[in-house]
Amino acid sequence: MTSIFSITSPSELALIFLIAILGGLIKGLVGFAMPMVLIAGLTMIVPPDWALAGVILPAVVANGMQALHSGKAAAIASVLRFRVFLLVGLVFLLSSAQLVTRVEPDTFMLMIAVPVVAFVLMQLLGVRFRVHRQSARLDAFVGAIAGFIGGMSGVWGPPTVAYLTALDTPKQDQMRVQGVVYGLGAVALAIAHVGSGVLRMETLPFSMLLVLPVTIGMWLGGQFQDKIDQAMFRKLTLLVLLVAGLNLLRRALLG
Repeated sequence: MTSIFSITSPSELALIFLIAILGGLIKGLVGFAMPMVLIAGLTMIVPPDWALAGVILPAVVANGMQALHSGKAAAIASVLRFRVFLLVGLVFLLSSAQLVTRVEPDTFMLMIAVPVVAFVLMQLLGVRFRVHRQSARLDAFVGAIAGFIGGMSGVWGPPTVAYLTALDTPKQDQMRVQGVVYGLGAVALAIAHVGSGVLRMETLPFSMLLVLPVTIGMWLGGQFQDKIDQAMFRKLTLLVLLVAGLNLLRRALLG
């Protein structure tokens, strides 16, 4: 049976751990972007399906921690408020996840890179969408987009963050809602990719292995959250993501 130790060198494995710590650190600081960091970084070392599998269990753990940070009652309230978003997103996530193993690697990388680059450019250019009030129709529309992208790539943060920002969601509420949305999405993704074959006996230990460095990174991010200029750190993070996303585009388009 193929293992992560047989397809990577010790130096590559060390780099994978550093990428996981960085993803957790960013998650602890701003509440999102961990899957984007992990996917963008891991696909430069391991095959795309291994990278996607590697994200799944760390995402379940990290988002569970984030969702429950303010207590169970607050988490349940967030689930009820965004129930349409979650239900529609779940349907699209489960559906698109089954297409992963049928997509060529270059196409798969392109589908990961495009939303990452688009989101980063939107943020760096200061593009903001304003939504005066939440509605079931908008919840369903954004949930469908987030779910479809999430099922294919494990990255469902950009549309979710854009929507919550457009709603002018307060920081603490947004952190909690992101944790709830991403946490439930991560559980659904795990179930979906057991069915798709991405999360299997070969890749499951790899995903389990990344839980510890991600958790360490998330703890560090939480420690530094009040001590570092978060806005500047986020801009630097976006620049790193942009470089990683553009590299994925290059690999997908030029080989």
